[in-house]
Amino acid sequence: MGFIDKLRARWRDADTLLCVGLDPDLARLPERFLAGDALDEGEALFGFCRDIADATAEFACAFKPQIAYFAAHNGGEAALQRLIAHINAAHPQVPVILDAKRGDIGSTAQQYACEAFERYGADAVTLNPYMGRDSAQPFLQYNDRGCIFLCHTSNPGARDFQELPVDGEPLYRRIARTIAGDWNADGNCALVVGATYPRELAEIRAIVGDMPLLIPGVGAQGGDVEAVVRNGKTADGSGLMINSSRGILYAASGEGYAEAAAQAARELRDTINRWR
Repeated sequence: MGFIDKLRARWRDADTLLCVGLDPDLARLPERFLAGDALDEGEALFGFCRDIADATAEFACAFKPQIAYFAAHNGGEAALQRLIAHINAAHPQVPVILDAKRGDIGSTAQQYACEAFERYGADAVTLNPYMGRDSAQPFLQYNDRGCIFLCHTSNPGARDFQELPVDGEPLYRRIARTIAGDWNADGNCALVVGATYPRELAEIRAIVGDMPLLIPGVGAQGGDVEAVVRNGKTADGSGLMINSSRGILYAASGEGYAEAAAQAARELRDTINRWR
């Protein structure tokens, strides 16, 4: 089953639009992972994220590990491989999105595609479309895997370039139209659209139809769940992967961290569903 099919099955069978972001900050991990004279950074990252994934899987339509939080540390990349392998084995129904935001010339992009889909075993990867179709093609040719392109991001600087006019329309609309119309021949594309820009989210939904949208920015960045669901859902009440990272990962700092993460995930899943 390809990424899009797995995602749609989770929307349907698990009744959830919640994407659980796995962005482990070593400084914020529970004490049990930091104890001892010689910190094994990779082991700490893996153990914490494994526990969070196991606790929240029933509430998640997808998991989204952010590669930088692993690659910055000794043993981190091996920990990320172990984590994705664990999720694929223990929770195979929940797709994994590698948040890497790759985008480079074709020959380099081919290596990045191999990294995401073959080395790490991710179901999907986030990508930057700035360098054009040839930079995306090595990822698109893995047509059972998801290619999730930045369109209108959640950060304040999104307006610096993404809203510049191109032939009478903002660049983010041109990106949405191009990817939905030209790049999505195999139906494996999706877009990143920030929760902090609900008007733009509605415009993008109108352009791309039922294409899945990954929505960062709920919670710590201030995005509003009601506005996201109202402006971004498809006619059947799905179409969204609404991401939360810090609000779930660090719901508690003591020994009950996994149970607190599960409770936070359940509550956000239920809040999202109330607006569907």
